[in-house]
Amino acid sequence: MLVEANMNNATQRSIFRWIHLIFSIPILGYIYSPFEKLPDYAGPTRYVFLPVMVLTGLWMWKGHVVRRLISKRSAPQDAADNP
Repeated sequence: MLVEANMNNATQRSIFRWIHLIFSIPILGYIYSPFEKLPDYAGPTRYVFLPVMVLTGLWMWKGHVVRRLISKRSAPQDAADNP
């Protein structure tokens, strides 16, 4: 049985917005840092900061579509589990 935690949509948007803004700060540092320091920032920027920013941005933009698809897929399973 899947237990869903209810979270207000405004709260969820606020959390994702703050994550998105906070993870954009190191990317700005990567862009505007001197060329000699770029190798120090390359790994974390490529594998942590940028993917988190992309995922939070996509979730804020099209998260409602993903939630709708998930709810449609779980509805037949719930009906089969609870006759």
